[in-house]
Amino acid sequence: MESFEVEVKVPGSTANLGPGFDTIGMALQLYTTIKMKRAERTFIHLRGGNLNGIPTDKSNLVYQAAKLIFEKAGYVLPDLEIDIESEIPLTRGLGSSAAALVGGLTAANVLAGEPFSRKEIYDLATSVEGHPDNVGASLLGGIVTAAWDQQQVSYVRMLPMNGIKVVAAIPDFELSTNMARDLLPSSYSREDTIHAISHAALLASALATGNTMVLSQAMKDRIHQPYRMHMLPGLEQLLNHAREYGALGVALSGAGPTIIALTENEDGRLPQFMESILLEHGVPSTIKTLPIDTVGAASVEVCPKLL
Repeated sequence: MESFEVEVKVPGSTANLGPGFDTIGMALQLYTTIKMKRAERTFIHLRGGNLNGIPTDKSNLVYQAAKLIFEKAGYVLPDLEIDIESEIPLTRGLGSSAAALVGGLTAANVLAGEPFSRKEIYDLATSVEGHPDNVGASLLGGIVTAAWDQQQVSYVRMLPMNGIKVVAAIPDFELSTNMARDLLPSSYSREDTIHAISHAALLASALATGNTMVLSQAMKDRIHQPYRMHMLPGLEQLLNHAREYGALGVALSGAGPTIIALTENEDGRLPQFMESILLEHGVPSTIKTLPIDTVGAASVEVCPKLL
């Protein structure tokens, strides 16, 4: 059988950045790579230690994404051989599922002859994920602010400020996004709502203009972080004191448990401080300093198309 193959590299992401709940996402140089080709039977290979527990049958998210593309295009889905390798740890708030979804949709779209535009892929990914922040960052790269009206996404993509990096403290335990969402209230006071709107607007403006001076204030949140604080001992101390060690702003990454800090300072004090505070609270973690990805989902190798 002639081999038709595409390889797609997709960045992970951090979302919310404090008050930008389900709205702001930032792509990180931490990648999932997916290879996909026609085969005599469907087979899914998982490579690396970050994919433990991921299904290797047709319930796999990447396969389901490919199925969705072919069905939407009106094509019959062939059997596929899918190879998945990921640097993104699972259920840590770094967009592992969004990267897999975007990678599956992108790879299948190429194999199917690219029936869908990137914007249509974005809408489709958001309809599956339920919110546009992580999938937008993984698909487009850079920083994405977006709104979803249950049919289509309206968004603005921005390039990061020069020299900005993300220090990520990744605890050595997993946290279900659904569990973290269950902790949130069903309604908010007028005061908290105004706080959320004003700080999210300030955050988006700061990211768009490069005004780093207001990031510490702009990243303060009352919508989700206070309700998740007890799940991660040490978070409150990092929110209150990381600025003294070079952080421009600190936030829970997505639903957690990863904590991220934006910084321009590379003298090593901030990563050391974040790690030590979490250890003091009995939370071992892996610290990564990650540049912001500006490419998004990219086909790094394409053989002749399937159709």
